[in-house]
This record gives sequence, C-alpha cells and structure tokens, in this order.
Amino acid sequence: MAAGDQEHPSPVAAGQPGGASPVANGPASSAGPPGAQGTARPATGVVVPHRATWQAKLAAALICGMVRGLDATLRYDLRGPSGTLAAALKGPVIFSIWHNRLALSLMLYGRYIQRQAPARRLAAMVSASRDGALLARVLEHFRVAPVRGSTSRRGPQALREFVSWGERGYDLAITPDGPRGPCYVVQDGVVSLAQLTGLPILPVAYRLQWKYRPHSWDRFQVPVPGSACTVFLGELVRVPREASESDRAACRQLLQTRMREITVD
Repeated sequence: MAAGDQEHPSPVAAGQPGGASPVANGPASSAGPPGAQGTARPATGVVVPHRATWQAKLAAALICGMVRGLDATLRYDLRGPSGTLAAALKGPVIFSIWHNRLALSLMLYGRYIQRQAPARRLAAMVSASRDGALLARVLEHFRVAPVRGSTSRRGPQALREFVSWGERGYDLAITPDGPRGPCYVVQDGVVSLAQLTGLPILPVAYRLQWKYRPHSWDRFQVPVPGSACTVFLGELVRVPREASESDRAACRQLLQTRMREITVD
C-alpha cells in the first residue's frame, strides 16, 4: 500500500454522494509525472502541486532502493479476521493506514495484494507541497499513481481526481490522520472518499519488533533491518452512498475504533 496526505472536504465539495463527478480532464497524475507539474498558483486560483527538483528525484531513487533492501531483511506475519484479505482481493478497496506506518506501505501492497492479483493497481494521495513532490516520485518508482492534494492545497480538486482513479478500477490509499494529525485520529476525508466511490475501507496497521522513532508529530516508525513485522488487517468499513452527516460521523468513529484496535506500538 501506499498512502499520502489527505484533505477532508464534505462530499458536497466534490460532487453529490449519489454519483461521483470525475475531473473533466481526468486525474492530474495521468497528464505526466509530478516532475512535469508547476509550482505556482495560476491566475485562475487553482493550486498547482510543487514539482520535484533533480535533488528530489535522486533522493526518491535512493529511498526506493533502501526500502526494497530493508524489506528483504524483514520477517512478516499477517493477522486479521477470517476472510478479510479474501474480501479485499475481490475488487478495489480503500487502504487506510496511519501516517506513521507509511515506510512499509508500498511493500505490503505488493506482498499481499499484487502478489495474488498482479493486475491490481494503486493510487495514493500525496501532499501538493515540496515534500509531497519527493514522495510522489517515490510512488512512481513503485508504479503507484500519485494524486496531489492536502488539507491546505488542492483538497476538493484532489478528492475529485482520487474518485476518478477509483472509477477506473484502482485501489486507493490514504492516511486517515494525515497530513498534520492529531496522530491516530481519523479525519473526514477517507469517509467522504468511501461515500463518493462506493469502495469499502480496509484498515491496515503493523507492529515492528525493532524500530527507530524520530520526534515528529506522528512519531514516524522507521524499521530496523532484521525486525519482525506483524501486519494487522481490520474488518472492512462501508459507507453508504446515501449516508447523511450523522451516518458519516458514525462511520468515521467506527473506522477509528477498528484502526485503533489493530494498532500496537
């Protein structure tokens, strides 16, 4: 899996829940890699994501190699309710993984989804910021489509683009507590996305035996080579297309409960 930062507008901002409205020109990611995107705010007021510098492109390639090398040293164990993975393999889903578990998200998607369903593809939301440009390049190395947007930039636009990728049959990935937290608190964006697309949400988390945690807002988890990694799946959460505001609030709380149940620090 892969994930990035998210915006959390209401479904009204992106189209009516009964039928998602894709962007007229298609997803921004389909027009070219983030490196081809601009950095300025056009006269129309539309925010254009920052593009990756050559230094960011080099760093992304190095990060990709490091993640793949680290993954080869880890010992994985998958746990979750019976039939959950089988249900996720039947069709596109929205992968929900905490911001501090992004380090191995791409490897988990390849290991547990693409290994059994090679045709599956993933789109992930990434911040429109300069840091997001680096992460977008990393995603592209793993053949994941980045959708650029966050709480401060391109939120409604990115949500529409994200919905369009879902309509094309892609799995979607999002960090429900990103980009600024609070840590382990599910925001509204993932629920709006599920309502607009009709896709079920799959809670995902993992516990590392050995890890390094810098002093960031989310205490990001960096795996130590040779560690055991226990992967946890939670029961699917479904958001009805006709869900009311109170229904969405209940679904958000349910997702947060299920995410926290599988979160072991």
